[in-house]
Amino acid sequence: MKTFRIFSLIAAAFFAASITGGWPTLATEARADEPATKAVVIMYHRFGETDFPSTNVTMEQFRAHVEELRTGGYNVVSLPKIVAALRSGEALPPKTVGLSVDDAYESVYTRAWPILREAGFPLTVFVATDPVERGLSRYMDWNQIKEIADQGVVIGSQTKSHPHMADLSPDAIKAELRASNALFEKKLGHAPDLFAYPYGETNNEVMALVKSEGFVAAFGQHSGAIGTGGELYYLPRFAMNEAFGSIDRFKLAANALPIRAADVTPDDPTVTKPNPPLIGFTLTWPTSGLDRLNCYASHVETLDLQRLGKRIEVRTDKAMPPGRTRLNCTMPAGDGRWYWFGRQFYVPKKVQTD
Repeated sequence: MKTFRIFSLIAAAFFAASITGGWPTLATEARADEPATKAVVIMYHRFGETDFPSTNVTMEQFRAHVEELRTGGYNVVSLPKIVAALRSGEALPPKTVGLSVDDAYESVYTRAWPILREAGFPLTVFVATDPVERGLSRYMDWNQIKEIADQGVVIGSQTKSHPHMADLSPDAIKAELRASNALFEKKLGHAPDLFAYPYGETNNEVMALVKSEGFVAAFGQHSGAIGTGGELYYLPRFAMNEAFGSIDRFKLAANALPIRAADVTPDDPTVTKPNPPLIGFTLTWPTSGLDRLNCYASHVETLDLQRLGKRIEVRTDKAMPPGRTRLNCTMPAGDGRWYWFGRQFYVPKKVQTD
C-alpha cells in the first residue's frame, strides 16, 4: 500500500477543527436522500506477522481496534447482515461495523479469531482455494477453515488462484469461480455467496460474471463507507496494515459516513482510454457543505477539483500508471466524523496511456 496524503491532511483538519470549536454539524440538513443503511467494513490480512508490514497489523494494534469496538458504542455485525440490509433498505443502528479478512492466513486462526470470538464479534474470511489446497506455508488448512466456519465465521470466496481478474477472459473468470465453488462445496458443504476481488481489482464485466455465478454481493479494497444505493458488487472496505493501523486511523475509518453519489464516471473501475480518465460524480447526500469536500489520489500530487453545484469533477494531466490508483473524497460531517467516497482504478499493463 502507498502512503496517501489524505490521512495527514485529515489529521490536520481534525486539529484545526478542535481549535476553532469543531465543524458545523450537518444534522439539520433535509434528509430525504440520506442513505437508510449506513455501515463500514474493515479489512485485514495478517496478524502479528511483522515480516509482512504492508499486509499485517501488529497484535498491539489489533487488540486496540477490538477494544475500541467493544467500548466505543459500535454495532459490530456480520457482513451478511450488512448486505441483507442494503438489499432490503433496512436501517442499521448508528456506527455499524463489519469485519473481514482476506487470504486465509493462519494467523487468522491462531491469533485474530480467538480474540474476536471472546469479544463476541462476527467475522468473514475470504478464501482463495489454491493456496489452501496446496498447503502453502502460513495459510490455514481446510480443517482449520472448517473449524472456524463451524464456530460461526462466514467464509467468502476470493477465487481459485487469486488472479488479477480484470486481465482474464470471461471463460477464465467463470473457471476460477466455478472451480473454487466446487471445492468449497466439497470441503465445507456449501458454496459462499459473498465475494472479494483479489487486490480489489475489477471491471464491469467481472462484476457481471460474479453476479451471474450466484454471489449476492462483492467487496473491493477501496476506502469508503457503505450506504443504501451503492454498488452491491463493488462495496468499499477500509484496509488496515502496520502503517495505517493506528488507533486514530481506525477510529477515523470506523466512524466514516457514506457519500451518496450518482452518475459516477468513469463507470468502470478498469481504466483503458482515455487515461487520465474523466472522473466525476453527483452528490445526492449530503447536499450542503460541499465547499469543504476535497479529493486526493495516490500517484497524483495535484488534482483540479471542480465543484459544479452538486457535481464534482476531478481532473489531472497525469496519466494513471499501470496497476492500482486510489481516489478518496472526504468532507467533515460534524462530531469528528467524515463523509467518505472512494474508488480504486486499475490500469492493465498492456494498456498504453494517451
